[in-house]
Amino acid sequence: MLDQHLLSIILFAPFVGAVILIFVNGERLTVVRSIAAVSSGVSFAASLYLLYAFRFGIGTPQFQFLEQYEWSTALGISFFLGVDGISVPLVLASSVLLFAGVFISWHIEDRAREFYIFLLILASATIGVYVSLDLFFLYFFYEMSVLPMYLLLGVWGSHTKGYLEMKDTTKRDSVGFIFNFASNSKEYAAMKLTLFLSAGAVVALLGILLTYVGTGLHTFNLIELQGHESQFTPWMRSAIWILLFFGFASIAPLWPMHSWSPVGHAAAPAAVSMLHAGVLMKLGHFSILRVAYWLFPQTTKEWAFLIAILCVFSIIYGGLVAFFQRDTKYVIGYSSSSHMGYIFLGMAAMNMISLGGAVLYMFAHALATGMLFAMAGFVYDQTHTRDIPSLGGLGRKMPFIMGAFVVALIASVGLPGTVNFIGELMILAGSWERYPVQTVIAVVGIAITLAYLMRMFMGLFLGEMDPKWAHVRDAKWSDRLPLLIMIAGSLYFGLFPGQFIHVISAGVQPLLEQIHQTGAVASAGGGG
Repeated sequence: MLDQHLLSIILFAPFVGAVILIFVNGERLTVVRSIAAVSSGVSFAASLYLLYAFRFGIGTPQFQFLEQYEWSTALGISFFLGVDGISVPLVLASSVLLFAGVFISWHIEDRAREFYIFLLILASATIGVYVSLDLFFLYFFYEMSVLPMYLLLGVWGSHTKGYLEMKDTTKRDSVGFIFNFASNSKEYAAMKLTLFLSAGAVVALLGILLTYVGTGLHTFNLIELQGHESQFTPWMRSAIWILLFFGFASIAPLWPMHSWSPVGHAAAPAAVSMLHAGVLMKLGHFSILRVAYWLFPQTTKEWAFLIAILCVFSIIYGGLVAFFQRDTKYVIGYSSSSHMGYIFLGMAAMNMISLGGAVLYMFAHALATGMLFAMAGFVYDQTHTRDIPSLGGLGRKMPFIMGAFVVALIASVGLPGTVNFIGELMILAGSWERYPVQTVIAVVGIAITLAYLMRMFMGLFLGEMDPKWAHVRDAKWSDRLPLLIMIAGSLYFGLFPGQFIHVISAGVQPLLEQIHQTGAVASAGGGG
């Protein structure tokens, strides 16, 4: 019985919690927090069960835990849920970060009920994308994730230091001021995020509709749509693939469509930044794999070179900009944009090692960046500043946070013992044969990552502490619990990655078979 509705439990537990919170008195903070913790905890526990209940090996189906309910027979739309080895790690990442985010936000008192409602809806929407096997609902959940982000940033977000220090409020809030990226307001960040993601979603929607009409099947079922690429002319399938790729890549975020992301990270509350970097950005990579790669495998082979070119700009540009940032969240935000390039590199190389590493790295990055944003948020809550030069010596007052930061730094750089190491190693090893230049540049990107994270670590925790920070404290249980969960996940799966590797391989192998078999058939046809 549990297996038959497991995905519904994972998907709707946060949403049910959000609905219950609507009818709870917002002043009863303990009740509000408890409901959020329980609903997210149910989803977290069910996701862990999903990881170990997922079957792999010869003869096992690619998509498992299927649930299907007809929604519109005339339009070919059904509420169709299912997971493969690619989506399982991302479902787990979503539930882990939601559960951790609930406790990271334990200190919020200003409209806490509304905050948790939107946080739960956001997580439920991201999970919905990962478990949807119907294009209509995949896109529905994809768009559903934008609205909570807008409100969470605009209401509970924070302004940058440069914005707060500006005395000319007329200039500060003028339309022309949007080009001063160092001094943004939270409202600007929310609007920019919404506009960028909505614009990209519209582009992807056009590709989805052209696919729906072009196949003539009148269905949004992803399994039924697969295998009909040959019905499109070469020009049309390339056009659709480009629409799908760039539409979804905008949320990834792939250079040069990245500028909304660091701004959003900087403005967002800690828990929202965790979900933003950990799973919201992965919606782009996943949707490209699930839609563009799955439905247009031959076209994917033809355009893989473009991914390999753009990912290098993401890796180096994001890393260099992160190095010169003074704001803790901008450092982590640009770092996340840089690391998304590694995932694209693994996707471009298109072999078992590289693509499996890319999927594993999506999960690994979610934990590492989740830790970093959680600690950046904690430091901000204690000092009310994210300006690194203004801080220093905090390790004396925050020994636990300093120790946790070291673990997060090690994970982000990809040192042995963490799951990031395995993901990065697989990406680099798998990409070397096809893209040696990009692989060398990616290794340089790792060195840049170490440089700016060490710089940030020293700026926050080492040196002399300003007496004005004498009041700061170390983490309480509600701050330690989520960090310990993410640390445990990063280290456990780094030391015992077998289950993850088998599960991911079960999802990657059928996708690669489609890509390479289609290419072989096309070559044989051309030779005849």
